[in-house]
Amino acid sequence: MKREDKNLQSKQKIIKNAVQEFAERGYGLSSVNAICSTGNISKGVMYHHFKDKDEIYLTCIRECFDALSSYLRMHLEKENDDKLQAYFDARYVFFEQNPMYQRLFCDAVISPPQHLAAKIGVIKEDFDALNLSVLTELLSEVHLRKDVTMQQAIEVFRLFQDFINARYKMMPYDEFDIREHEEICSRSLNILLYGVIERREENG
Repeated sequence: MKREDKNLQSKQKIIKNAVQEFAERGYGLSSVNAICSTGNISKGVMYHHFKDKDEIYLTCIRECFDALSSYLRMHLEKENDDKLQAYFDARYVFFEQNPMYQRLFCDAVISPPQHLAAKIGVIKEDFDALNLSVLTELLSEVHLRKDVTMQQAIEVFRLFQDFINARYKMMPYDEFDIREHEEICSRSLNILLYGVIERREENG
């Protein structure tokens, strides 16, 4: 095996074990020692590829968001009707198929390590841009009130998303229900988009 291939294989093994460690224990309780022990990885090999725990964690976060964004794009390209429902359905299926990424996603979106929040924000940029494109497309298909701009509407949606995430911020991870979270996000966005009052067309 070529050295480059061996190094890549070694790095992927570290990432796989690190994803499992961070998913099961979160950033705060995880350690380089635990990652090495669980994966039977020498510290020399670990530090050959990664500077420290923070770099490993950020790499895992990037793996999570790259995989999620790619999955969502692939599935949304096939959807022509209810894009909002398709978006949240795809998100939920992704987390069902990749449960280890669920904790990483929640940590990054709801309660990131404060000293890494800015770097996580950069990693999330592609995912955030995808969300913005889905929301912009939805808004472009409806008639906004004359006193509301698209930018103002988007800002309201972002604020409401932050409010929803704050609800889960202090919740123990073993009590976090990803299906409930996704359903609340979907329902809230639907209500914000289309309101709660049924509009009846007047006759004549």
